[in-house]
Amino acid sequence: MLAMETKRFLFVMWEGGGNIPPQLGLARQLVDRGHEVRVLTEPSVAQDVIGTGASFATFSTAPHRDDRLRESDFVRDVDARTPLGAFAAARDRVLLGPAAAYAADTAAEIDRFRPDVLAADWMLTGAAVAGEARAVPTALLIHNVDLIPRPGKPAPGLGLAPASSALGRARDRLLTAALLSMFNRGLPALNGARRSLGLAPLGHVLEQMDRPDRLLCLYSEAFDYPAPTTPSVRYVGPVLEQPAWAEPWASTWGTGDTRPLVVISLSTTFMRQEQALRRCIEAVEALPVRALVTVGPAMGPAAFRSAESIAVVRSAPHESVFPLAAAVITHAGMGTVNRALAHGLPLVCLPLGRDQGDVAARVVWHGAGLRVAPPLASAAKLRRSLLRVLHEASFRASAVRLQAAIAADLAAGRATAELEALATSGPIAVTP
Repeated sequence: MLAMETKRFLFVMWEGGGNIPPQLGLARQLVDRGHEVRVLTEPSVAQDVIGTGASFATFSTAPHRDDRLRESDFVRDVDARTPLGAFAAARDRVLLGPAAAYAADTAAEIDRFRPDVLAADWMLTGAAVAGEARAVPTALLIHNVDLIPRPGKPAPGLGLAPASSALGRARDRLLTAALLSMFNRGLPALNGARRSLGLAPLGHVLEQMDRPDRLLCLYSEAFDYPAPTTPSVRYVGPVLEQPAWAEPWASTWGTGDTRPLVVISLSTTFMRQEQALRRCIEAVEALPVRALVTVGPAMGPAAFRSAESIAVVRSAPHESVFPLAAAVITHAGMGTVNRALAHGLPLVCLPLGRDQGDVAARVVWHGAGLRVAPPLASAAKLRRSLLRVLHEASFRASAVRLQAAIAADLAAGRATAELEALATSGPIAVTP
């Protein structure tokens, strides 16, 4: 039974790995509720889109790939020598550099599809520009932790915990100012996109984040740091969509095997994680546990050592594996962390880059796991951390507390409710 009359929703997203499943999951939910949904994205995602019941549209001028091979990755942030270099690559190749191209493609699709709501990946500022120019109610989908600099939070991108002293708060102010300066290097490209669609230029990149009607955080508020937010920011809880490429998995261990199951999962995209995976395997092979290692679509299982107690596969559906698990070793991608916490599982986080340090910092701050910095991630260090989360009850208790918050969000259906409300209320007036 429909909760409301049928509406049209246009989703716009790029293929960045873990950002795709939650956004397509939300599209699927809207289709299931009887709405008409179209997804504007890259050809490499076409079959995933069609599998949700939504219609597919492709970018024509914006960056796009026909496949998900590492060789076709146009961001190439893993090639950067420093975190600042990786940020610059994402800024110049996704966030802001191609804003005019994303804006043109999105505006053209708005004109064709005539949506009631635009739901865009928050990283595609050009899509948000098109929504503003066409006066379409717009929601940005934040599929990782909220990395937009805000008062009361540590500077994003560095994996920092909230400041607890005046010195720490001064640190945050300085680092945030430096980060904002780096963001603003992309302002000319953003303003070029705005001018191309008849909008006035902005004085700062962050002003663009204040233009959409909603910023929907696809994770539970209980997982974030406590800090003031603007009225447009809504925590709607995770969307636990399984990646379309996940393969069925059948355990090779007998039903009577009582050894704890540890899941090792490090990134769906290529992040030079081969050595980290090998250290994880070395960490668990001497322990009285079973380990399921998923290497992701970017690598082959044959490159990694398996054993009687260690199964190495390309992928496995987390929804069927996590109910059997006792702990997870992860790169701290938001999708894996959301699913693990939804099952009350403690984590060992091995962040490889991007937003993963910030996700791992929240896991640690909430007491649901430990973080091991990659330079210090020896097999011995990983083994000690895993033993702690397996045997110290506080980690499991904290994970279970977050599990309850996630369950409440899932039961409330906040993500679809926000988008449906936006479809009926229309855009919020924005000062030019």
